[in-house]
Amino acid sequence: MEVMNLIILIHVILGFILVYFAIRAYKRSRYVPMIYLAAGFLLITIGDTIIGDSLVFADEKSKEMIEEIVEIFGFVLVIIAVLKS
Repeated sequence: MEVMNLIILIHVILGFILVYFAIRAYKRSRYVPMIYLAAGFLLITIGDTIIGDSLVFADEKSKEMIEEIVEIFGFVLVIIAVLKS
């Protein structure tokens, strides 16, 4: 179990580093699609790790559904960022 927790922690840290660099790129360039990219990666990271692995719901199916919906919104934002660039 300790190895899995370490993997999840690395996943979260790398996801937030990616979001940080996207926000930093936006601040330097004022290129609006970078906001969509940062928000999309943030939702993907949150959906996959924080919601999927950390939160406890009464119903496992509800947790999975919420996790997938958050990730879908994240992917939609990444697609919007790519289309706008």
